[in-house]
Amino acid sequence: MDLSIIIVNYNTRDLLRDCLNSIFASRGDFSYQVIVVDNASTDGSAAMVESEFPPVKLIASQVNGGFAYANNLGLRWAGFDAGSDPQPAVPRYALLLNPDTLLPPPALVDMLAFLDHHPEVGAAGPKLLLPDGTLDLACRRAFPTPLVSFYRMVGLSKLFPQSRFFGRYNMTFADPDELLEVDAVVGAFMMVRREAIAQAGLLDETYFMYGEDLDWAYQIKAHGWKIFYNPGVTVTHVKRAASRTSPKAQIEFYRAMDIFYRKFYAKSTPLWLHLLVVMGINLKWRVTQLKSYLAHLG
Repeated sequence: MDLSIIIVNYNTRDLLRDCLNSIFASRGDFSYQVIVVDNASTDGSAAMVESEFPPVKLIASQVNGGFAYANNLGLRWAGFDAGSDPQPAVPRYALLLNPDTLLPPPALVDMLAFLDHHPEVGAAGPKLLLPDGTLDLACRRAFPTPLVSFYRMVGLSKLFPQSRFFGRYNMTFADPDELLEVDAVVGAFMMVRREAIAQAGLLDETYFMYGEDLDWAYQIKAHGWKIFYNPGVTVTHVKRAASRTSPKAQIEFYRAMDIFYRKFYAKSTPLWLHLLVVMGINLKWRVTQLKSYLAHLG
């Protein structure tokens, strides 16, 4: 098996249908399996997959354990694991794919070919375009170090997007059509080599949503693999289709920032900068919680 495609779904039935149709319209000589992990949706998503897509392996979780939790269910079912040599029966690659994506017919075979020709690359992602044709900036990223995060939080990354110094968060200084080694690609489409998964482990389930793909990329790179943004493959991404239905989404975004920072950077950050980062994250977190509470009251 060349590829396991893992799709985590939460109340995006119609988008999921379109996504699956685009997968099964793929062209190219490769073998694949599709695993849909439904995070306790209430919109009939699981029933739709069961009735309309018999070849798909459906894992209907009884709880919404979050993005990392659900992806790990799919990865484990496909045989991916950490701490041991990958077995020949395990697919050569895993693809984390959001249900709000649409793949052109050559997308999968082209990304597989890219990775096959670059054995040093542990993970890769495509150029993601929003429905209006603009670039989804999250598809190529630097790690949110304290300094990179500070530039973003105070607005310098928006003021000077072409600066290699200030624009590193989303690498806005680079041409969208430039093949680029990056720190991370987004979990909306993240193709990962099985050997990299065996070394880096599965996703950290401390994250509920957001941050887990960055964390995984950090672990992959820590084991010596490269990560690439490959604009030779273009995919449409509706973006935040599931999180629009979740009042927790923005709160979880800042919670993820806090987890990532404390896990990888807190111990090595000077006290003055540590205090600024923690205060900044927590201020935005609390403001978002307050807005969510007031919206609930209204």
